[in-house]
Amino acid sequence: MSDHIRGLTEADWPQVAALEAEAYADTSLTEGEAGLRSRAAAGTCFVLDRGGRITGYVLALPYPRFRCPDLNRPERAVHRSAANLHLHDLVVTAPLRRTGLGSRLVHHLTDVARVRGFATMSLIAVAGKEPFWRTNGYRPHHEARLPAGYGDGAVYMSAQVAAVRKASR
Repeated sequence: MSDHIRGLTEADWPQVAALEAEAYADTSLTEGEAGLRSRAAAGTCFVLDRGGRITGYVLALPYPRFRCPDLNRPERAVHRSAANLHLHDLVVTAPLRRTGLGSRLVHHLTDVARVRGFATMSLIAVAGKEPFWRTNGYRPHHEARLPAGYGDGAVYMSAQVAAVRKASR
C-alpha cells in the first residue's frame, strides 16, 4: 500500500486529532482538535494518506523566529509576513514510526517552505526528539525561552531552509 502526502482537508481533522491524542497520550502535550486547528495555516499543513486512512501529519505556520505558540491557549495572531515557518507538530502513527515517513513529511514541508519563500524553519523538539531534528538539519537554541507546557528537555531548534534540504539528502 502506498503513502501519499496531500494537503490537510476539513474532513481530516478527526483523524488528525486522534493521531495527536495517541502520540502524546502519556504527556501534557495534547492540544485537541481546537488547539491544532488554531495552528493550521493554508498551504503548510499536510497529511500522510495510506489508502484513505490518515497515518501521519505535519502542521506548520508562519511565526516570528525565536517565538512559538503557547500550548495552553489557541493561536489568535496570524503572522503572514514572517520569514520563518514554524513546524508546530509532526506525528506518524506508532506502527509506522522509524520507517522514514517522518523524514518524508519534513522533506515535503521543506520543499513547500522553499517554494513559498521562507528563509528559515523552526520547531520545538519535545520528548527526546532532538537527535531526529539534528539529523534533519536543525540546530538547537538552548537560550530560547519556551512557554510552559512543552515539557522538560524541550528545545527550540531552527535551520535555514536551504540547509534543511541539503542535510536530509
